[in-house]
Amino acid sequence: MTQAPERLTIAAARRIALAAQGFGIARPAAVTAGHLARNVARVGLHQIDSVNVLARAHYLPAFSRLGAYDRALLDRAAWGPKRQRRLFEYWAHEASLLPLALHPLLRWRMAEAERGLRGWTRLKAFAHERRPEAEAILARIRAEGPMAASDFEHGKSRSGWWEWGDTKQALEFLFWSGHITTATRRGSFERVYDLTERVIPSAILALPTPEPAEAQRRLIDLSARAHGVATAADLRDYFRLKPDEAKPAIDVLVEEGALLPVTVAGWRQPAFLHAEARRPRRISGQALLAPFDPLIWERARAERLFGFRYRIEIYVPAEKRQHGYYVLPFLMDEALVARVDLKSDRQAGRLIARNIHLEPAAPPETRERLAAELALMAEWLGLE
Repeated sequence: MTQAPERLTIAAARRIALAAQGFGIARPAAVTAGHLARNVARVGLHQIDSVNVLARAHYLPAFSRLGAYDRALLDRAAWGPKRQRRLFEYWAHEASLLPLALHPLLRWRMAEAERGLRGWTRLKAFAHERRPEAEAILARIRAEGPMAASDFEHGKSRSGWWEWGDTKQALEFLFWSGHITTATRRGSFERVYDLTERVIPSAILALPTPEPAEAQRRLIDLSARAHGVATAADLRDYFRLKPDEAKPAIDVLVEEGALLPVTVAGWRQPAFLHAEARRPRRISGQALLAPFDPLIWERARAERLFGFRYRIEIYVPAEKRQHGYYVLPFLMDEALVARVDLKSDRQAGRLIARNIHLEPAAPPETRERLAAELALMAEWLGLE
């Protein structure tokens, strides 16, 4: 007889999810490259975003979990010399920094982009009728070394083939398809491209390429580890897999016992618990969470887990915003208890909390603990 799925309370599911994301662990007194590497491996990726009103989004998840750290550690891991590189850029959830070990697991996606099956619609022409333009750009990078879109002449290049916008599109096609990757970032965080074999360590490129189904299974397993407990939609969203890619992977993992079907009180959808997920009795600690933190980037999941409705309001007219422009939820122990609209005023050297909204059930100590976390963030950013 088939055993009924285990039923989890929402409080238990919340603790499992927080533990899977690295919360509830004492922050180290001094953050090393090893701490940073283990943290990125646990969450699977750091999403990249261009908004810099507070700090670049990819720096914030590590601060939320580890506390103040030297951002140069992350810079070296992502864009340092080849021998020091531990991360690479690719399209995973969105544009992301990922551990090098994940490179083989995303080559099927690169191969699909090469055939015009992945990437934005406007890029797909470069896989077919506009392929000579992409090949010409690739040849120029091969001959001249790392180049950004701004290194190609405005208007027509010396070849006379393409307009400025077309150059960027061709570069992005080559990036999607794995021919080039990010060598470094410069200026206003502009991506500088180089041949993949000149950026990614040869030991990583030499790793065997799994079949797509195997790679997708391993990505779902990583997603499940990062979630702790999740619905099928949550699992496929983490690395942006399609339903027909995720479902067979989930089925195999259930059959193997790596995923355990469960129900969570209050959730309409069936859920899956990773077999190795920690089940702590309590979670302690506090953290300010970036809008693109993997704990909350899937807004429906954040609402299911925490009863916390969260929407980023960057593109909402100022007079219509509820909570502010760049709002960070404040995690305290096992609940999201406040929202803080933050800005780094770099000219004045100050961290500004433009708005603070406490949730209705926020406990009395919320303000004191939030003030301590804001002071830590200000110190980390070199601000008052």
